[in-house]
Amino acid sequence: MQRRLLRSASLLTASLMLSACIASQPYPSGVPATQPIPTPAARAPKIGQEWVYNVRNVFNQELVDVVTERVVAVGEQIRIQRSGAKAGVLPDEIQSPWGYALQDAHWSPPQKFIKPIPLWPEQLTVGWNQFYKTGYQVLGYPDGTYYWGMSMKATQWELIKVPAGQFLTLKYHDEMPYFGSNDVFRVGNIREEDIWFSPEIGRWVIRRGFGRYITNGVFWANAYWEDYLQWELVSWK
Repeated sequence: MQRRLLRSASLLTASLMLSACIASQPYPSGVPATQPIPTPAARAPKIGQEWVYNVRNVFNQELVDVVTERVVAVGEQIRIQRSGAKAGVLPDEIQSPWGYALQDAHWSPPQKFIKPIPLWPEQLTVGWNQFYKTGYQVLGYPDGTYYWGMSMKATQWELIKVPAGQFLTLKYHDEMPYFGSNDVFRVGNIREEDIWFSPEIGRWVIRRGFGRYITNGVFWANAYWEDYLQWELVSWK
């Protein structure tokens, strides 16, 4: 019995030591800034604009991919072509109008919205908040439509430093509670994210978010994780 207890204690100690060695991705730390006057507008889209991001696993800082997003069409719809150094060609993002997602491939599976939904606050001012409701279809599967609700709140202007440089950003928080899923085994879904948006570049500098879900018989305390990722700007033009 004593030998078994000592062995269990050794395994527990080894597990704790391993956990301590795997450091999570630190939460972004910016310098609070005052509301700029006049309120800046987001950079207008042009063909050739580009953003490159390091995508890391928040749990262990693993570099999951390096994703390049490039504007390839501007007009009634703005199309952003996306590719990963590891994943290869990724689904396009489509905005219509600028700042409103018609097709969003950030979450998995990619979504095509029935009514476009804002990608950043409609008013770039601290305290602005709004709740949006729409439906979406899974890209490539037009036969099903699922509920999508999102609250968005602008919380703080911050100076934030990333590999691409230092930027004045508006930090905002998105919550997507109890949205519908095409996975019939899911009975509850939630997602949250914090985003640091730079009007100068017309896109986010950092985007950090996660999702969780439950199936029948599973309580939220034991909910399953979707990916927990942080996107960080490496370069832009």
